[in-house]
Amino acid sequence: MTLAARFPVSTTLLRRLAFASIVANVGIVGTGGLVRLTASGLGCPTWPRCTDESYTSTPEMGIHGVIEFGNRLLTFAVGAIALAVVVAVLLHRPRRRGLLPLALGVLAGIPAQAVLGGITVLTDLNPWVVGLHFLASMVVIAVAYALWRRIKDPDGPVVPTVPGPLRTLARLTTAVSASVLVVGTWVTGSGPHAGDHGAARNGLDPENISQLHADGVFLLVGLSVGLVFAFRAVGAARATRAAVILVAVELGQGVIGFVQYFTELPALLVGAHMVGSCLVLIATLNMLWSTRERRPVAPESADPTATGTSTTSDTPVPATA
Repeated sequence: MTLAARFPVSTTLLRRLAFASIVANVGIVGTGGLVRLTASGLGCPTWPRCTDESYTSTPEMGIHGVIEFGNRLLTFAVGAIALAVVVAVLLHRPRRRGLLPLALGVLAGIPAQAVLGGITVLTDLNPWVVGLHFLASMVVIAVAYALWRRIKDPDGPVVPTVPGPLRTLARLTTAVSASVLVVGTWVTGSGPHAGDHGAARNGLDPENISQLHADGVFLLVGLSVGLVFAFRAVGAARATRAAVILVAVELGQGVIGFVQYFTELPALLVGAHMVGSCLVLIATLNMLWSTRERRPVAPESADPTATGTSTTSDTPVPATA
């Protein structure tokens, strides 16, 4: 008897594990923010050890060492969940094409992130490296989200649910959302929360780079609102709902951003803004996924002219993918 037969993994369990991976990766962004906002970035002053003599924090290092070492330990928990997802994909029957590369991508991203985290420590929290560390987390979250959605989708061909020009607009909105995240790391690198009181800043003018970031947010919200009306005009109900959710998340994130700016960046709001960035990314991907669907593979005995049945209430619109 094979392992897959002895330890069957249902689609429901696989999807729950994939969702847990998303939550875990968002969570470690939040704990990473705690490290930076409590000035604990160098609580463990070296890597991969916490000190030259010890892999763990010592009482002499105080609370900063505990916070930084605790965040390092969480990496193993996130990695364990990612490994569980890979094992579940291998045990799931029938074997689903496309799932294993995504699951392995998430798993590979965990040690890669750990190495980047080590580089941030070894470079004394260089703000550009810190920003790259955050953006790498966004990539891992995006891959984890893609896996979660792919598990639910059937294995048939991808069919657009909105006209081609609107899919292009959705992709443009996604690109703007990504650029807002990138510029946001520049804002952080110019601000006061360096992760350690002696860490360098990136040298950019905080006011000017914050204005550039705000301009990008205005553009993103404008595009997202435009998508709401455009999707509604073509009768794409699922895409419309996804765009409405995106606008709501963006507005919430924008409120936090403006309040933190005008209240001199309190740590609690900065941390909420970091987690909010993850939610904006997920809402953006949800909107992008809503512009297409996968149809079930037609049985061999079916009419060769049949096009399959839509998995949503939206009527697919012929368009170029």
